[in-house]
Amino acid sequence: MAAAPPFQKIKVSTLLFGDGTPRKAVLTALIVGTALTVINHGDTLLAGQFPPLVKVILTYCVPYCVTTWGAATGKLAQERRHQMTLSDRFDKKGYPS
Repeated sequence: MAAAPPFQKIKVSTLLFGDGTPRKAVLTALIVGTALTVINHGDTLLAGQFPPLVKVILTYCVPYCVTTWGAATGKLAQERRHQMTLSDRFDKKGYPS
């Protein structure tokens, strides 16, 4: 018994770097990272000191990673929906219905 067409594999690089994902992730990291830095380290900054650099870098990295992860999983879900729509067009023997 032939099955519907198999799911296409998507390259990881396409998921992470396609469709403007890095640009969106950088913009999100700048906005959210700055807000989080002010929230988490505002008192230190107002005292005229700089918080530990590693903490500040991580504060910007987290929103970048979350945005990239969300974009990648969204692209995967969209591709699965598209593939499922295609598989609905075939009968159990793999012939167009």
